Amino acid sequence: MPDRTARTPAPTADRPDRLRNVALVGAGGVGKTTLAEALARTAGVLTRAGTVPDGTTTADWEDIEHQQQRSVQLALLPLPHRGLKVNLIDAPGYADFAGELQAALRAAEAALFVHSAADPAVPRPVRALWQQCEDARLPRAIVLTHLNTARVRLDDVLRMLQDTLGTPDTVRLLHHVDLHDGHLRGSTDLLTGRTYGAPGDTPDLGAERARLVEALAGEDDTLLARYLDGEGLDTDALTAGLRRELLAGTLHPVLATAPDGTGCDALLDLVADAFPSPADRTDDLPAADPGAPLAAQVVHTGEDPYLGRLSLLKVFSGTLHPDTTAHLPDGTEERLTALHTPLGHQLRPAPHAVAGDLATVTKLTTARTGDTLTTGSTALPPWPLPEALLPTAVRARSKADEDKLSQALGRLSAQDPALRVEQNPDTGQLVLWCTGEAHLAVTLDRLTARHGVHVDTVPYEVALRETFAAPAEGHGRHVKQSGGHGQYAICDLTVEPLPGGGFEFVDRVVGGAVPRHFVPSVEKGVRSQLAHGLHGHPMTDVRVTLTDGKAHSVDSSDAAFQTAAALALKEAADHTAVEVLEPVDEVRVLLPDEYQGAVLTDLSARRGHVLGTEIGGPGLSLVRAEVPELELTRYPLDLRSLSHGTGRFTRSYLRHAPMPAHLAAQHTGG
Repeated sequence: MPDRTARTPAPTADRPDRLRNVALVGAGGVGKTTLAEALARTAGVLTRAGTVPDGTTTADWEDIEHQQQRSVQLALLPLPHRGLKVNLIDAPGYADFAGELQAALRAAEAALFVHSAADPAVPRPVRALWQQCEDARLPRAIVLTHLNTARVRLDDVLRMLQDTLGTPDTVRLLHHVDLHDGHLRGSTDLLTGRTYGAPGDTPDLGAERARLVEALAGEDDTLLARYLDGEGLDTDALTAGLRRELLAGTLHPVLATAPDGTGCDALLDLVADAFPSPADRTDDLPAADPGAPLAAQVVHTGEDPYLGRLSLLKVFSGTLHPDTTAHLPDGTEERLTALHTPLGHQLRPAPHAVAGDLATVTKLTTARTGDTLTTGSTALPPWPLPEALLPTAVRARSKADEDKLSQALGRLSAQDPALRVEQNPDTGQLVLWCTGEAHLAVTLDRLTARHGVHVDTVPYEVALRETFAAPAEGHGRHVKQSGGHGQYAICDLTVEPLPGGGFEFVDRVVGGAVPRHFVPSVEKGVRSQLAHGLHGHPMTDVRVTLTDGKAHSVDSSDAAFQTAAALALKEAADHTAVEVLEPVDEVRVLLPDEYQGAVLTDLSARRGHVLGTEIGGPGLSLVRAEVPELELTRYPLDLRSLSHGTGRFTRSYLRHAPMPAHLAAQHTGG
């Protein structure tokens, strides 16, 4: 791929107020990466903008991103603009990569919501994200793309945004947009009169400007008095009002852009004039003080075939210099050697990273994504992560792959906190827990591309159990004579169900029929047979009572009584039914009210027992149910489809319960 990077130094910032950290967020396919490319071209960082279909964008550089035609990880593009350093963070829009999105929001002080004008509505997941930012008091603006789509009417799009995300007073155009035959020719700033692009003849903008100025002056008594007195308001006063309203969350500016870069200079000016710097943070995280002890957090981890692990740090306080020694909260030390300013996957040397800035360091040995690195005592809290609830069992394709698999998965899980790796102790399977099929595809691709490990997916198994359906008795006789010492052990057992009780062993032998020192051997043999089960699944919830037996003074042994106990247990099973138990999970589903009926019907079809529903928040329902784990294997995908991407659920093991006979037969061969 030809290098399109402009031969200019990487932007730097010496003070937090010279920084702007902005996350590009929105649904998948709305043009976030294309917009990031256009902004980088406008800022002079790139000589030519790449495209997603061609796989030439700076932000999407992994092969899997080219194959899937979407971002799967956050990417940082530092842009210089008017003496500021704008850290533009391109966040994935697809639900499987919500962990990367949340990491981008942790690193940013403001969010640019990108919306395709071709979409008739804001998707529900984006509305939920908007509310999350509202709750966190994160300033937001809206950027419109795809205005060249046929039949797009800007007034209709704006009205829909106002109805969905705010009101006509809070969601406002800052510019008069010249949209002609689906082509964005340019715009005119209503506050300053500055033009962007090449707008045609504009009508009288006095009324539009007056409405905007009145809105900006409304919360400032001094400014409002000047406005009502007819005093002209200068640009600085209006810009200050715009910044104040945006930071307070009472104004969400709307701007229009085009892939050719039209509108990007206006967007960068808005970021410079009105967006917060790290010094404006009002949350509970450390203040952006360059002179304080270092407190930085790993917000993303990547890998380079030559440099090894690449850790993107957000410096919350202090100043990060090369060759700094910091420690994790547990006291583990890390040496932070050379610093770099990333541009996508390219790295350029950085002299330092001041509080509020982002920088990449190489070859950290212990720190994982989400970890804090500090020279003081600060431990930064993690950001919310989606729970990995989609299981996939894998096995190494060859012995060589098996030797490398464990280390490779350890490195991947350190980089991707949304990935959970489990060696299931009941089934013996190696299970990858992912957030969805796209997340799984990325994980498998990285195993091969980064670590040279090939695996095959195999059917996922749930941990079934067996138990006795009714009391039964068994007689175990293990007698062999073959010259020399023989083997002699006889024992009689009574087995009865013990629902929820696990395993209990009772000794009721009288008269020394089984010598005391062989009773533990009987219990050991019973436990061993229970662990293997009778149909390949461990047996549980039984009370086994030793009632009688016989021993030989010479030929009895520990091994003989273990074998006799196992035979007695098997014979008892022949005299009664053996039930197959399946794990049952407690499931809690949070979803919009309108999808409650469909989800309840689906849970019933999964053999679920609905415990109840309750209010889960404004317009939300919380459904509680008990569902067999066997029916939940694909539930993350099905719930996403049923609720149009808006439903979330949690699951926790509750108990093992009898499986219906027709299903049990499939798992026992009966």
